[in-house]
Amino acid sequence: MVELTLEPIRPADVLTRVHSTSAGAEVLFVGTAREFTGGRRTALLHYECYEKMAIVRLQELEAEARQRWNLIGCEIVHRFGTLQPGEASVAIAVSSPHRQEAFQAAQWLIDTLKEVVPIWKQEQWSDGSSQWVHPGMPPT
Repeated sequence: MVELTLEPIRPADVLTRVHSTSAGAEVLFVGTAREFTGGRRTALLHYECYEKMAIVRLQELEAEARQRWNLIGCEIVHRFGTLQPGEASVAIAVSSPHRQEAFQAAQWLIDTLKEVVPIWKQEQWSDGSSQWVHPGMPPT
């Protein structure tokens, strides 16, 4: 299952949705808005997305992960809108019979999501300046 939301992400709920008695491993990755980046203090983050395309790309990632690894459950939730430092921006949970598959799938999902899903992050710094950040996009 994939989801884009304006609401705060509840990581425990995401993990619960992949739980299965058939799984020997459950992995949860939570990406959070950090307070400092490169020595600069973050006031807040703002995420924007091309929602229809982002959902399609997230669904494609889920399907590919299920083909590549023996997954029982797979959940990807990404927040957009404005986040304060410490809030979760993304949660990925996978379950599988064995831990190696779960770890590999979760890492591949977050790394690939950041590269191919049309979600953009604007860092708004405590000094009042801001910067859009996206892998593959030159710094402004």
